[in-house]
Amino acid sequence: MGRIRLARVIATWFGCGLAPRAPGTAGSAAAIAIAAPLVAYAGFKGWTFALMAALLFAPAVWAAGVTAKTLGLKDPQCVVVDEVIGQWISLAGASSLNWKSYLAAFVLFRLFDIWKPPPVRQLESLPGGLGINADDAMAGAYAALVLWLLSRWFIM
Repeated sequence: MGRIRLARVIATWFGCGLAPRAPGTAGSAAAIAIAAPLVAYAGFKGWTFALMAALLFAPAVWAAGVTAKTLGLKDPQCVVVDEVIGQWISLAGASSLNWKSYLAAFVLFRLFDIWKPPPVRQLESLPGGLGINADDAMAGAYAALVLWLLSRWFIM
């Protein structure tokens, strides 16, 4: 597999970014779809997803940068590996992982990813794949914080 093709596979998260409508939402949903069985069958905890996001960050920066450059776009819609990273970070805030926390993490991450409160929007201006991924990582951190607070108040 060539370098550009490998970058595209990672950047689109194995094709999720090619969804005809709302590719970012498809990427976030794919992250949850991966997380749920890992929790149910392998006993993963929230912190494990933060670790997975950290391990994926460098390859994601590379893949997003290569794909954006190849397509001649600053932040192509088909690049959704950043949503996967942000979504996994958001899961780290849950005290327990169940359907309520998955739903809350999904909604909160998408909210912060779309709203882009400071410094999320400012992180987009970082160069190449770093900017593509850093803003979603920060949106995920905001979502994790809110999820953590909700968990502390026994809402989740």
